[in-house]
Amino acid sequence: MRTLVYNLLALLLFFSTSCNNEDLDADENNSVYEADAEDLDTNGLPKILFDVQLPVLPNDREYTIDLARWDIPNNRTNAIKTTNNLQAAIDWAHAEAYSRVILPKGEYLVGEEGNDIYQGGITIYGDTEFVFSEGAVLEIDTNDKWNYCVISLDGDNISIRGGTIKGDRDTHIFTPRDSDGKTAHDEGHGICIWNTSNQILVEDMEIHSLTGDGSLVLDANDVTFINNNIYNNRRQGISIVGGVRVSIQENEIHHIKGTAPQFGIDIEGPGRIDEDILIQKNYFHHNTGGDIVNATGENVYIIDNIMEQGEGSTYVDGPIVSWHKTHNIIARNTITMVTGSVNGRLGYIQYSGGGDKGHNRATYVHENVCNSCGMYMYKSSDADVRRNKFYGYFMAFTEFENAILIGNLVTFSEDHPNLRFCWSYRFNDVTGTASGNYLGDTLEDIPLSETTPHTLQCVLDGW
Repeated sequence: MRTLVYNLLALLLFFSTSCNNEDLDADENNSVYEADAEDLDTNGLPKILFDVQLPVLPNDREYTIDLARWDIPNNRTNAIKTTNNLQAAIDWAHAEAYSRVILPKGEYLVGEEGNDIYQGGITIYGDTEFVFSEGAVLEIDTNDKWNYCVISLDGDNISIRGGTIKGDRDTHIFTPRDSDGKTAHDEGHGICIWNTSNQILVEDMEIHSLTGDGSLVLDANDVTFINNNIYNNRRQGISIVGGVRVSIQENEIHHIKGTAPQFGIDIEGPGRIDEDILIQKNYFHHNTGGDIVNATGENVYIIDNIMEQGEGSTYVDGPIVSWHKTHNIIARNTITMVTGSVNGRLGYIQYSGGGDKGHNRATYVHENVCNSCGMYMYKSSDADVRRNKFYGYFMAFTEFENAILIGNLVTFSEDHPNLRFCWSYRFNDVTGTASGNYLGDTLEDIPLSETTPHTLQCVLDGW
């Protein structure tokens, strides 16, 4: 995905007041959707009806790699020897049916040429828990390849846990590609989860300084990332390019910068299936493109996360971005922006469907707190937006059908009183229903109708 710049919001202004109104009365039964009650939780959000399966290992046999026996350097030297001998030890342990393989403390420099554009690391096979001892670091050697995998997973039931994976972004040689002369080199990954692997766990890892992504999920099922620190990668923290039942929880993903899209998490698998994805309780900050972008995912839950632009950082797209016809449940996130992006100060933006206003399932936006930012959805349909707080910015819809707005709060800047009404709840050709929404301390009358589109005159006047 490459960044789209929308000039429509170029003149958006910053509002910086706050409001302590905690009692946002609303008619919770006001809805034009026909979601089955049994599929919704007590707060009106779709229930999570999928379980991400964890690895199940066939035995508890354990092998700690004998560095002397296999003649494996652990002092960050001799990458080819380290790669070949470490792989030989892993291969032997797999053949002997050891399920837990332990890498001793040390710094292991790996990498050998695969082909003109690929640098190989090590491969972990199915039915294996690969455990890093404390102080174990696996690092790719400096190379000039477009693609690499420090660790490549091949098979089902694999866990990677407890150590550090480091890329070569600081020393990488960005030679032009023969086919087109480009030097992006954006496919250098820490962990490659592919080959239709199933039941994968990445836990307690530090993954950083990759020329591409911390981890790439490509056509894999039942993948879990938990309690990892993923940072300083050029392209992404985690890329999902075909993933079914993926759980990303309690990770810190930050300082992603270098080559587009530069998101913490990117769900983008055109022609593949991205479905049943849970992104929960993560801490995102200092990510240049944004924190989460969903270009192709269905049934994606983005809940209970903290997203901070961070001092000294700039956003290109913004914290949360979704594309038309994706399925999103966005709830209970806390989003803080310092400055705007190309989209303005928008904590959440849903890009349009162009001339196609239809959407194949409602987008749920519930109980988010947006500090110095708001939300915008346009040229689409079906949004259930409830009990959000947008401090110092607006909620906006353009050419939108079936927007349900219940119990939301928007505040505005006292420094710009003339913009109070037009730049708080902002509508252009919008149908739906609204109740219990506040502008500051005042209950706001938003005259949405299910049949007659609503447009503010100030929008027509070009405010």
